[in-house]
Amino acid sequence: MTLSVTQKNGIATVMLNRADKLNALSGEMYHELADTFAALNTDENVRAVILTGAGRAFCAGGDVTSMGSYDVVSGRQRSKGHHRMILNLHHLEKPVIAAVRGPAAGIGASLALACDLIVASETAYLLMAFKNVGIPPDGGAIYFLTQQLGLSRAKELVYSARKLPAAEAQAMGLISQVVADDQLDSAAQALATEIAGSATYALTLAKRLFQSMYQPTLEQLLEMEILAVGGARMTHDHAEGIAAFKEKRKPRFTGK
Repeated sequence: MTLSVTQKNGIATVMLNRADKLNALSGEMYHELADTFAALNTDENVRAVILTGAGRAFCAGGDVTSMGSYDVVSGRQRSKGHHRMILNLHHLEKPVIAAVRGPAAGIGASLALACDLIVASETAYLLMAFKNVGIPPDGGAIYFLTQQLGLSRAKELVYSARKLPAAEAQAMGLISQVVADDQLDSAAQALATEIAGSATYALTLAKRLFQSMYQPTLEQLLEMEILAVGGARMTHDHAEGIAAFKEKRKPRFTGK
């Protein structure tokens, strides 16, 4: 199983369960996650959600080994599938806590940022790794980063593709709590328990109000992503980035 979902005391824990691949998302997992978030949204027994990863990583991004070349039509369909996952998470009316250990890279960072709160271990880091495979950010990463950090710092993280350690991310306001690695699960559970025992419908309304504050909407940004990512997937640099990853070497980008 690449995904596990458990429920206890009003808390649903969704675990990416592909530890041997650092929980990199396969094509199947995008659909599984989208369906899971949709189901949790209508489950009256669920009052809070934890999203986490098995093993030593939250999510290392999309599974680069399965990436290939796409034309405009197939690329759009692929992006639509990815975006359904992010939108279903973003619109999940219950508070969602990301419990992040190790890397949250690429689309993994987008997943964490789409949650309401992030609790991270000291080994955690965010990484806007998209340029390393020759594509612009997807999964709403620019939307979430710009909301929380402003344009300048969001651009710095995207353009540099540097690791953002948990402590620095907390200082920026992206992460709400940093704990020792062996305390991550208990810290996330404690926060989820406190939230689940509160007036969660009031929090649902508050979540809607928070989401109404920003323009453009996430949906509008994701439509722009489809055009940008679709074009990037047909470039030499994207093909080179994928080849370099598979061959475990530094990519030789040409800007074309």
